[in-house]
Amino acid sequence: MAAATGGKVAGKAADVRDYDEVRELFSFADRQFARLDILVNNAGVGIFAPVSQLSVEDWRRVVDTNLTGAFYCTREALFRFAAGTGDGGYIVNISSLAGKNAFAGGSAYNASKFAMTGFSEAVMLDERHNGVRVSYIMPGSVATEFGGHRAGEGSDWKISTQDVAEIVRMLVGMPKRTLISRIEVRPSRPKR
Repeated sequence: MAAATGGKVAGKAADVRDYDEVRELFSFADRQFARLDILVNNAGVGIFAPVSQLSVEDWRRVVDTNLTGAFYCTREALFRFAAGTGDGGYIVNISSLAGKNAFAGGSAYNASKFAMTGFSEAVMLDERHNGVRVSYIMPGSVATEFGGHRAGEGSDWKISTQDVAEIVRMLVGMPKRTLISRIEVRPSRPKR
């Protein structure tokens, strides 16, 4: 990737549910790079069961990963955007169509993604005059290992991870005068 972009690439694992780990991740980024320009909140987990069968721990795991982790990372990124040159920054939250279309067994996941919609829109309104753009992408079925599927399972009809990455690239490449706040993405030929 570094050769393709002409830039530097560095990585560090972190559990986004743990604020101390998130702060260490951003401190690591501070040491590796001169500034932060883009944050993509993409950590997600899905545990699907009716509320009566969903444990408190499973609820917390879903909500803390999908929503609280985005809050922690966004908070840390905003501190760095404000400390930058005034060019602002860009936050892209990866949500889901489950953030507007509830389904049976999806109480924790739906709640986390409905909340991601509100979170994304509120942060956009809070930060737009500070030069920070915020968008969220709501993909439908993506060919990943999410939800216990095998990587690439359904790749003949599901959205490709590369397609979602291309949407992120398109968003951050838009002129600063333009903000696409929400994008809904569906497989063009889903299973019947």
